[in-house]
Amino acid sequence: MNLDLPLHEYTFVAFDTETSGAYPVGYDVVEFGAVKWYQGQEVDRLQFLLKPREVMSDFIIGIHGITNEMVKDAPLMSERIQQIHDFFKGAIVMAHHAPFDMGFLAADFEKAQLPLPTEPALCTSLLSRKWIHGVDNHKLQTLVKHLKIDGGQAHRAYDDANACLQVGLACFQKMGEQATLAQAIKSQGKSLWWKDYSLQALRDEKVKTLIEAIKSKKDVDMIYQGGSAKGETRRLTPIGIVRNPDGDYLQAFCHKDQSAKRYYLNRVGDVALVF
Repeated sequence: MNLDLPLHEYTFVAFDTETSGAYPVGYDVVEFGAVKWYQGQEVDRLQFLLKPREVMSDFIIGIHGITNEMVKDAPLMSERIQQIHDFFKGAIVMAHHAPFDMGFLAADFEKAQLPLPTEPALCTSLLSRKWIHGVDNHKLQTLVKHLKIDGGQAHRAYDDANACLQVGLACFQKMGEQATLAQAIKSQGKSLWWKDYSLQALRDEKVKTLIEAIKSKKDVDMIYQGGSAKGETRRLTPIGIVRNPDGDYLQAFCHKDQSAKRYYLNRVGDVALVF
């Protein structure tokens, strides 16, 4: 893909997901929203609720306000994933904290045996750190207030997607009319590609065992070559797997410490399901 064209020549899809928890594999997308932007105007949009595999906790409901009753009769992600895939086709996606949303959708694309998009992605959280100054932080709602954007209802997928788009456009404006996609990617400090969030690319048998444990809700006994108990066997309840530029990791509940911890996959030794 040619990354050297001016930004206004590309189609962009700003999107947002609301989820039933913080980690892919263990949790699900419960709302998807997206807006498609081409040459200065919105040309399409998507928004729908989705039914998760399990009921959501009061804590999660308190974040986005989507209740279990609201999603009780919603379609499953398997019924909508092709529509999302088609909506992204040929577009540069952008999201606020894009790796979070990309991690969830990459897992769903692969579950549906759909190829991951080949276009790069932009993260408006990273872009805003480069181009928007004079704010206390770079949270989406802080930027919405600073830029005097109509942010709609916070933590609802379409409204957050549209706010993300406006933040991205504000960054583009500061970059100048002739700024290219390559320059935008460079300015955000990280190259974000869908392939880097593939779970299928993690072909290690240990990772497959961890994914099976998450899906089947089984505990594992795992040797971890890190932390204060290096090389010891730990009894864990795996929660989710995160692809991360700074190191892929398993989020799991440690029975010994009675707390949730991060375990980097490159330090994982033997893993066995507990039946």
